[in-house]
Amino acid sequence: MSEQIENIGSVSQSRYEQIVAELREVVEQQTRGKFTIGDRALEIEPVRPRGGTPDTEWTVRESLVRLADDIGLTFNTVKNARWIASRWPKEHRQGDVSFTIHRILGRIENDQERWAAIKNPPEGKARWTADDAKRRVGWTVDSPETPQERITAIHHLAQDEEVAATVTTDFLRRPQVAAKVSTENKVRVVEEFTRDEGVATTAATSLLRRPDVAFKAMSDDTARFQVNSAQAERSRQAHDHFERTNPVAPAVRNIDRTVEFLDLVTAFHAFVAATGRTVPGLRDRQLSEDERTIVHQNVAKVKATLDWIETAVDTGKVDMDDELAAILRGE
Repeated sequence: MSEQIENIGSVSQSRYEQIVAELREVVEQQTRGKFTIGDRALEIEPVRPRGGTPDTEWTVRESLVRLADDIGLTFNTVKNARWIASRWPKEHRQGDVSFTIHRILGRIENDQERWAAIKNPPEGKARWTADDAKRRVGWTVDSPETPQERITAIHHLAQDEEVAATVTTDFLRRPQVAAKVSTENKVRVVEEFTRDEGVATTAATSLLRRPDVAFKAMSDDTARFQVNSAQAERSRQAHDHFERTNPVAPAVRNIDRTVEFLDLVTAFHAFVAATGRTVPGLRDRQLSEDERTIVHQNVAKVKATLDWIETAVDTGKVDMDDELAAILRGE
């Protein structure tokens, strides 16, 4: 166990430190070499100062392509080296800081701020790392440490729609992850996923099969109205389909008429019977003016309803005029 702690990979701690020292010298050499390439590219094609004559894109590219070809590098390598050299005058370059760090911190716009930053690594650290430099300029880091950096890395990797869909599906299969999603966001996700009518129908049907969900949903006036309207419309469509296609429809219509006749006669008998039981109880009782007004209003409703019934029986027309409708509404 002690050997594993002392070793780094397959080498000892002391050997690792020797390798680091050796490679730092190599990195310094590479940095000097890359700055030399940038400086020579700048000499051939200087960066024009702001407000002056801008770079003529074609002539700059033509010169840098020729230089890149002549030294065996790519155009982009030479172009980037030129830009980085322009951001770091020789007196502000740090020999113990890699060319990579110079490149990243070169994105700091203000010259004085940029030149000061490279001399001051993050608190508690002796040297700049590539990730620390990326944090300084707001780039996505290679090895995220904070929750926000991990979230940013995930967003970066999931820019492709297919990748994002797969990742989201996998995450939501984890109960502990789904439990941390706010109710508002869960609702938003469901609404987004149910834009398709087929998906929405399947989801709504499954949810309404749960008694507690159906009960709570029906407490919403709009939802209840839509459900009732849908039931009525479905019944109407089913009735129309039956009337059009079923051979026994005529006989059923005759039965329906008979049932409607019986319902009407039953309503008469119920009204007469109820009235016969109630009116004798008014003997020797003096109703107040408000009570008499209410009774007279309801008598008017009954008379209007009886007139409506007579018209329907005699003519077959069941439409009511506006006056009758207003009376029945109590207006």
